[in-house]
Amino acid sequence: MTTLHLVQGDITEQGVDAIVNAANSSLLGGGGVDGAIHRRGGPDILAECRELRASRYGKGLPTGQAVATTAGRLDARWVIHTVGPVFSRSEDRSGLLASCYRESLRVADGLGARSVAFPAVSAGVYGWPLEDAARIAVATVRGAQTAVDDVRFVLFDERAYEAFAAQVRRPQP
Repeated sequence: MTTLHLVQGDITEQGVDAIVNAANSSLLGGGGVDGAIHRRGGPDILAECRELRASRYGKGLPTGQAVATTAGRLDARWVIHTVGPVFSRSEDRSGLLASCYRESLRVADGLGARSVAFPAVSAGVYGWPLEDAARIAVATVRGAQTAVDDVRFVLFDERAYEAFAAQVRRPQP
């Protein structure tokens, strides 16, 4: 059974098997969580991302999918990169956001990871409303068939932490 934990802090400081990166489709680094992971993890992560771009993901990693690389200098074995959807008021993209969590756990299972740290995918510069992002994340992880024992949602600030805490406290259907 998967246990959910909430942590307010820096995802790059988590000692877990896999850290999930809210990546952009280029896999070549960016701002926010993506930039922090690449900076702290070092050049080995970028090197493997470049290899992925040169082979399987020439046009970039599709939204809702996930792929793993080394974690470089992070206190983890792997980084699982997933591309969240940009929020849209005119189109329901919640299935793509849920897919980020499901696919990341599928990749984690394939690696044999037992502990995974997630950021709030799409809730930063991609504009997803925080409460809805938290609802989708928690419900998806709770409903996933996975061998991962420990899922940590690592939230950067108190507002994000409280949004996720409210969802974790909600009774399960």
